[in-house]
Amino acid sequence: MNFWEQPLETLDRAQWEALCDGCGKCCLHKVEDADTGRIYPTNVACRLLDRETARCSNYRQRRAFVPDCLRLTAAKLRSIAWLPATCAYRLRADGEPLPAWHYLICDDREAVHREGHSVRGWTIAETLAGDLEHHIVERPL
Repeated sequence: MNFWEQPLETLDRAQWEALCDGCGKCCLHKVEDADTGRIYPTNVACRLLDRETARCSNYRQRRAFVPDCLRLTAAKLRSIAWLPATCAYRLRADGEPLPAWHYLICDDREAVHREGHSVRGWTIAETLAGDLEHHIVERPL
């Protein structure tokens, strides 16, 4: 059995980290409607997101620069409603298989970008964005 088919709680740190497909969607800023609690995605990238690669430019020390950066764990998965539908962690927590374009399946790290499942090519840097409310996107994440 491949490690990514095992229950998330059984994965070691390296296996856990390897599940990430590198889409960068979790690194987009979100806007919460104060009245409804609904979360809206934006096209504004976290300042640490390398918008060319869709990967964090300083993953190891990210919380020193972005204190509220998500620290995803198997226990937290159920409580994070805004995770992208294609997120490997979300899929596996729901007992679903990884998609064909996931690099662990197809052995191609560029497949996530080529298939249009990443943020590459459609984000703006947070230093240029201004008000997040002006950057809400309607595309599914």
